[in-house]
This record gives sequence, structure tokens and C-alpha cells, in this order.
Amino acid sequence: MLPGYSLGNSMPECGEKIERHQDVAPPGQADTKAKQTSAGFVKWLLAALLLYYICTSHAFKDHGRSDLPTKNLHLKPCFPHAGHNKNTTHWKCGYLDVPLDYTNTSDRRSVRLAVVMYQARKSKSERTIIVNPGGPGGSGTSYVWRAGETLSSRYTDGTLDVLGFDPRGVNMSAPHWSCYDHDAYRDRWAAIVGQFRETTKDPEEHLRLQASYYDAMWESCQNRFGDHGRFLSTAFVARDIDSLRAALGEEELTAYMVSYGTGLGSTYAQMFSERVGRLLLDGCEFVMDHRRIEGFGTVALDNITDAFHDGFLGECARAGPKACALAEPSGPTTIDGLQHRVSKVLDKLLQAPMAVAHPKMGPSLVRYEGVIDNVYSALYNSASWPRLARMFSQLEEGNGTLALEMVGWAYDPASDHHEGETDNTRGWKGVDVPKTASEELTLAVICSDSYDDERHDLAWWNELQANMTSTSWIGGNSRFSDVFPCWHYATKPAEVYRGGFDHELRNPLLLIGETYDPATPLQSAKRLHAAMGYSNSRLLIHHGYGHSSRDRSECTETIKRNILLHGKWPEDTTECFADTKPYPLEDAHASEERFGTAEWKETVMMKNGRMIL
Repeated sequence: MLPGYSLGNSMPECGEKIERHQDVAPPGQADTKAKQTSAGFVKWLLAALLLYYICTSHAFKDHGRSDLPTKNLHLKPCFPHAGHNKNTTHWKCGYLDVPLDYTNTSDRRSVRLAVVMYQARKSKSERTIIVNPGGPGGSGTSYVWRAGETLSSRYTDGTLDVLGFDPRGVNMSAPHWSCYDHDAYRDRWAAIVGQFRETTKDPEEHLRLQASYYDAMWESCQNRFGDHGRFLSTAFVARDIDSLRAALGEEELTAYMVSYGTGLGSTYAQMFSERVGRLLLDGCEFVMDHRRIEGFGTVALDNITDAFHDGFLGECARAGPKACALAEPSGPTTIDGLQHRVSKVLDKLLQAPMAVAHPKMGPSLVRYEGVIDNVYSALYNSASWPRLARMFSQLEEGNGTLALEMVGWAYDPASDHHEGETDNTRGWKGVDVPKTASEELTLAVICSDSYDDERHDLAWWNELQANMTSTSWIGGNSRFSDVFPCWHYATKPAEVYRGGFDHELRNPLLLIGETYDPATPLQSAKRLHAAMGYSNSRLLIHHGYGHSSRDRSECTETIKRNILLHGKWPEDTTECFADTKPYPLEDAHASEERFGTAEWKETVMMKNGRMIL
């Protein structure tokens, strides 16, 4: 264990009121002097055995210990990581055991949070940047492997440690919340359940089919995990973050949170207002929207059409055929012209899928649903737009090879799950690698956070889907599938945060909203800023494409750095502009490269209307 990580008996209290939080002894350990009679022990043993059979072997484990939950953050040097220097001095892997139910001190069960930390120097830094990449269900350990060193270097000159954790139920945290033994079992239903409204002859009948499938899914989850679903809400994850803060021995939380992580971070700030340190929320959502059963899906649709029209098509027209394969090789390229050609491609796929004899994947079909998913995914990262433009250009010519490859679906039933694993997927002492994805966890969190909203009938859901797909042909179906499983979700969460967002904070939050964000519209950041007030938040408007501040801006990066490294917040609402534009001229095929072009201000001047080319 690293020096400085043991905190004696400090652990977040399971108080009855959210506003009251103190560091006290872990649940179930306060009365260690109480004596047990032999009869009492027998009763305890019988109860434990009964609990075991109720919860099943998938749900809860004691990991070989009898004193659960523990107060210590277990960290040891990681194995050599294939993508990093073989010297493991900077990389620590481990876990933290936290209460399953913070609201019930008599429940001694725990969950194990997998943790990876990039340690910047030989000893622990004064404060640690805890990261959450979004989701719900995003893996913080995976994120730190990819970006921990970069975050420390870019924002703190390599002075602060960066810690990522897998939230309860996610990835390598235990229990791993998957309701299937194999991903292939889930995949066999994906095409049927995921059929879009536009390709369905009878949308309402298809909703009945989907509802039956989700009923079976939730029943399977209940059979595997017992009452574990009651403890997956955002409020519980916020408490886990405070447990991590306490285990690190830090008085206040330092964190960088993205997308769903911004809702998690703003919830944490209200539950633990006196412990808010330097919190950066990038790609802000207004988490109060998620209290409505449809909220997670509907709010995200606001920016998608603009991102596609002004961004993908508009920047293609601006860049021209040398950078964008979809642009006209001769004559002017207009947004309306590009829109017409894309619509023709999609209309043909609506009539019938495109047959593709792929050299590796074999006989396949390019379906309307797959192409739309490609479009929506690409809007998250403008660096992928040149490739998306090539996909549409090839589809226009009757070639579906690239479209099929961009779906990214491949399965080899003969391969072993662990074959070809790199060092970073082997797990470590006390932590196991999951055999399946945890997609059901994402839905369980969404449905928990909206559990107490009004319930509706099938006609209401049918109308909602019609409205969402009418609002956005790109994201309407996808976002509807995030919330429709909640119709028959019957697991009542043990805790959801239902307080206000105007608590006085120890330090203000930085709220970053993006002009063309396809998932978390700028309006959400503005609403959160209005709810919290100037003294508790600062708004940064980042003019760029993609989800969160992915389009790099030196202006935005400097503000992040000033907060994390120096504790200096901007005085007022700030506007920053991305340094670059999509579609690099130097190499139209290098979709990961960036290049400088015209000032971003030219693009966003007409954002309240329409960009004119």
C-alpha cells in the first residue's frame, strides 16, 4: 500500500438526510465489542446462508474477508502495460470496497470498485484528479490507462495523480452487472429489438415485442442479482466517489467528469457541498431532466440536426473535394446539395438493405439502422467526418464495404475470450476481468434515476417515439431505446437525489457546454448554471464540434489548467473557440489528424439562425 492512503477509521456516514455527511466508522463495525452467544452465531449463520441463496453467486462476495466493508484503498504497482513504458513506477492498480447500501448501516454487504491510478511522482500528490468518462457505465480504469498520463501532464505539469474507477456494476468492479453469460446471447436479439421505427411496418406492435424482451431482461437481472439493482442510482455512485476521496486522505474532491459524469458531478456537489474542490464538468447535462422517465432521451436531441447540417455537411462544403470525399469534384458544393444526396442514399436503404460480399466478414447486409448509427457516432468526434464522408460517397456508388466495417461488429465463436489479451486486460489481485459487457447496467441506472416519475401506457410511448424520431432522424431511435426499457422497470432504488441544485458550495464548478454537442446541448449547461448561480458555478461556452470539448481549444485548455493546477476560476462566463476545423486538407484520408482553418467565430456568428455559405 502506498504511504498516505490509509485513513484510520474515516469513511462516509450513511446519514438519513442527504444534506448531513460526516466521516465515521464503516457500517457494521461501530460496535466491535459486542459479544455473540453461540445461539446468536447460529442465527447469524442461517441468515447468511439464506442471503446467499437469495442473492445467488453472481451478486455479492466477501473476497476472503470477514470485516466488510474495508476503509482502505488497496493499491499496488500494476503489471507492465503494453501501451506504456515497462517501468511500473507510475501505474498503480487496486480496489476499494464500499458499502452496497449506504442508507442501511445494518447491511454489511459491499461492492468492490476497481481502481487504476497514474501516480505522477514517487509519492502521492497533494490532490488527486478523479475522472469519470460518462455513460452511465463508462469505465474509469480504461480511461486512465488511455489518458491519465496526458491529463496529468497537460493540466498539472505532471504534478497531480489521476485516478479512474469502474463505477459499481461496471467492467472490472464486482459484482459485474451483466444479465447474460455471453455477449453473443445479447447480440442475437440486438437486430430484432433495435429495429428502427422507420423500418417497422407496425411501430406499436414492435413496441410490444420490445417490451416483452425488456420484461425478460429485467427478470433475468433480478434472478442473478437479487436486490442489487436497488443500489445503482447516481446518488450511490456519488457516495462511492466520496468514499474514494476519503480513502485518498483528501479534504476536498478534485475531479474531471465528462457527459453523464457531469450529472454525477453536479449531484455529488449538492450531496457533499462542503467537499467540493476543483471540479470540471465537461459536456454538461442538466441532471434534473433525468427525473422524468423520458428525460435522458429527449433532451439530447436538441443539437443533433445542427451538428449534422452545419457541421458534417457545412464543413464538407467549405473544405471542398480535396478534403471531403462527398463534395462535388467539379462545380460548387452546397449544403442543400449534399443533404439531397445523403437523403437519396438513406431512402434506398429504407427500401432494402444493401448486399455486401465482404472479403473478411463474408456475406453481409448494410442496413439503414447501421448507417444511421454510424452517423450519430461520428457526430461525437469531428475527426471521424472524413471517413464518414467516404462512406456516403461509396454507398452512393453501390459500395457498402466501408459502411459495414464502420459498424464495427465482429464475432468469432471459436475464439477464447482471453485469447490475445494485452497486459491491461488481465486484471490484478482482487480484481477479475469480466467475460461480458455490462450494457444492462446503463439502463438500470437510467431507470433508477427516473423511477418515481409518472407511469404511462403504450399509446404514450408510441407517441413519444414518433415525436423523438420526427425531431431527430439521426438520434431519435437510439435515444428512445435508452428510456423505453424503463416502462416496466420495477426495482425501486434505495436512494435517489431529489434535492435542489442551489446549495452553497465550497468552490464553484466549471460547467463546459459546447455549441454543437450532439449528446449534451449547450442549453443544458446554461440551465445548470442558472440553477446553481454565479457563486457556485462558472460557465464556459466552447464553440466546437463533437461531444464535450473534444475539438481542442487553447483557450479552453488554459482555463482547465488554471483551475486544476492553480485553483483559479474565470471571473465570469467565458467563450472559447476551437483551434481547428474538420476535414484536413493535407490528407483527406487521415481522419485522426487536425489542421488550422478559418476562425471559428465565422462559423458560430449565425448559430442562432443558420450558417450561410
